[in-house]
Order: sequence, then structure tokens, then C-alpha cells
Amino acid sequence: MTSELDIFVGNTTLIDEDVYRLWLDGYSVGDAVALRVRSGILEQTGATAAVLQSDTMDHYRTFHMLERLLHAPPKLLHQLIYQIPPSRQALLIERYYAFDEAFVREVLGKKLSKGTKKDLDDISTKTGITLKSCRRQFDNFKRVFKVVEEMRGSLVDNIQQHFLLSDRLARDYAAIVFFANNRFETGKKKLQYLSFGDFAFCAELMIQNWTLGAVGEAPTDPDSQVDDMDMDLDKEFLQDLKELKVLVADKDLLDLHKSLVCTALRGKLGVFSEMEANFKNLSRGLVNVATKLTHNKDVRDLFVDLVEKFVEPCRSDHWPLSDVRLFLNQYSASVHSLDGFRHQALWDRYMGTLRGCLLRLYHD
Repeated sequence: MTSELDIFVGNTTLIDEDVYRLWLDGYSVGDAVALRVRSGILEQTGATAAVLQSDTMDHYRTFHMLERLLHAPPKLLHQLIYQIPPSRQALLIERYYAFDEAFVREVLGKKLSKGTKKDLDDISTKTGITLKSCRRQFDNFKRVFKVVEEMRGSLVDNIQQHFLLSDRLARDYAAIVFFANNRFETGKKKLQYLSFGDFAFCAELMIQNWTLGAVGEAPTDPDSQVDDMDMDLDKEFLQDLKELKVLVADKDLLDLHKSLVCTALRGKLGVFSEMEANFKNLSRGLVNVATKLTHNKDVRDLFVDLVEKFVEPCRSDHWPLSDVRLFLNQYSASVHSLDGFRHQALWDRYMGTLRGCLLRLYHD
């Protein structure tokens, strides 16, 4: 008796997205098979448990071999061993570098070093994310940081060029790199209500306005070591912020500033009486944050200070977000009417970013 068997031979590497997700999530082959069985795949396909086990193992082997290429995504595009369509290559890269919100919140602002990596066991337990997945995500953060930390030019563009990530994911990685480089504190209890998206939004504003790259201050000396223009805050700008102290140290300027803001907002602010009573404290808080940014510790504590000096006082007086927006807009703009103040451009560079950050940090 003869049997007929149809055979199809191809060289395209097959990628099962569901299995890839299980591999990325750090599941063992056994756990992945169990999860696939639970999804009803045996009934849907008519396959046996043995075939499913073999199929899962085959995919895992493929992903393991591809991983070294995923560490340097351009290599995946230019290699000839695995025939993978461009759309599939993009999917592999994007999902490999994707991260969990719960995980990134635990490491955001921390040094991407062996010391932090030792904490991954605790982070895995706390978040419910497998240790293997935590390690992959941490190693991805560290890898991107190491590649771009010495590069000139746009941080987002450098990340996209070397890791082929989507614009959104590249911007997220830029925020992670920026926070790791400047070591901003994000783990304090009073900051736990803030999401990664909140911090990433602020990081983008600071990169655009407070770094050397923000104002195109490329070093004229070709041998200059100032390469990471989007990663480091502009030290000269931070030093100049001390000039803003006059806004609260000069009683006449402070009184005039308050008068201008109150006149403009009378009848427009639901919390007008609270604002009027607390204006000087709020102004001192915002200006003092600026004047202390020459010290590394105060840079690290920027978000703690903003929450303590502005967000919490306004929240305790039940300011709605709409009133916060009106106040910050008028507070910033009124400085331009202060005849005795000579640092308008510096003020705009500072408050333009700070206003955006405060509105994002304020959850009424």
C-alpha cells in the first residue's frame, strides 16, 4: 500500500506572534505549552500535545538564535540566514524592546548598573513580571544607554537610527536614558501616583528646552568632550537660573507680580481667595526650585520639590486643573510686565517647561 504525502519546502522563517509574546514574557517551554493548551489551540487546529510541544520548542530555538541579532537591530535587517519579511522584522524588534509600565516605574531614574540589576528579583516579585522578562527589559535599557550616551545630535534620532524603533518607543527610550543619566528621583512615596507617561512627557520638555542640544550649543572645539547634548542639562542655563531669585527676594517685584496676577485673574478663578493668600509661598517655591538646580542633589529631587512646593499646596486647597492652568499661564506671562526684571528669555525658557510639567503632574 502506498501513501501520498504532500511536501512544501520554503525558506521563510515562520514567526508565531503568540509564541513570541510568551517567550518575551519569560515563560519556559513547558509553561508556554500549558498556556497554549489553555487557549484552546489543540481543538482549533486538531494538533496533538506532542506536536504542540515540538512546535513551541522549535519557535523558542528560533527566537533564541535571533536574539543576538535583536541586540543590534540593523544586523537583523542585513543578515541573510533568516528570511524574514520587513514587516515581521519590524514586529520582532518593536516587541523585543517594548517594556512593562510596572517594570520601568521601578527602575526609572536609577543608575543602569549591576547594583540595580541585583534588585530585579525583588522587582519581579513586586510586579508579577517574570525575572527573565525583567532582565531582558533592564538589559535593553542599559544597551540603548551605552550605545547613545557618547553620541552627538538628537537623542531620539540616534535611538531610532541604531535600534530601528518606532517614533513613540524611541521617545520613551529617550526619556529612560535621560532620567538614568540625570538620576531623577521617581521612587518616593509622594511620586507613586505618577505614571511613566507623566515622567516621559516632562523628560521630552526638558530635552527640548533645558539641554545643550535644545539651543544648538554645539561645541566649537572639535575635540570637545561635550558630545551627549540631549542627555545632559545645560549647566550654564542652570547657573543663570540664580538670576531669577530677584523675583522673590525683591519685595517690590514680588508685590507687583502678585498684583498683576491677581488683577488679571479676579473673577476668573474659582479658588481666587486661596490663590491670593498663598501667592507668595507658591512663587517662592517655584523660583527657589530654579535657583537650586546647580546642585546635583537638587536636580535629582526636582520632581519631589515640584510636588511638595506646588502640587500638594494647590491640591490641599482643592484647585481644579483648569484653575491651575489659568494661574500658571498668567503667573508666567505677568513677569513680562515687570519693568525691573531683566531676564525675560531665561524666565521663559524655565517656566515654559516647568508650566508644562506642572500641568502634567497635577492630577486634581
